[in-house]
Amino acid sequence: MAPKERCKIFLDSNVMMSGLFSDRGAPRIILDLLALNLPMLSAATGRYNIMEIERNLKKKMPAAIPVYHKYLPKLKLEIVALPSIEAIRRMADVIAEKDIPVLASAIACGADYLITGDKKDFAKLKNDKRYEIEIVSPSEFVDQVLPAMIRDRDKKDNK
Repeated sequence: MAPKERCKIFLDSNVMMSGLFSDRGAPRIILDLLALNLPMLSAATGRYNIMEIERNLKKKMPAAIPVYHKYLPKLKLEIVALPSIEAIRRMADVIAEKDIPVLASAIACGADYLITGDKKDFAKLKNDKRYEIEIVSPSEFVDQVLPAMIRDRDKKDNK
């Protein structure tokens, strides 16, 4: 997918968790960029993802819940509603059942990129052209997509 003037990304739960609780790495860079509210970047995640994050925090890191609630609004994420049963049925054979709501939500919000650290389950969809969304890892987004967006924006500004 060619970089656009304004890019919409969809963050999988694992990217958000990694970015919130590590002070380095591509997931953290992505969250820090979103907190800057740059005009070239907008982001979304799904209600399903939020539920997963909160469930994991309660189980594994309950002391971090106040930090999460304080930080989350700074990202200005669009929260995509849970996908319909019909949307889930249409994707039944596409990806692992637990990941269907993630993919369906990313597609529903019109994201250009689904950023996920889940290499195993999303790998088979990386080059799938059925959906108008590109699946990338956090490092692919930071190392390849974002620099291309900046180069394209600079070229446009210098014309």
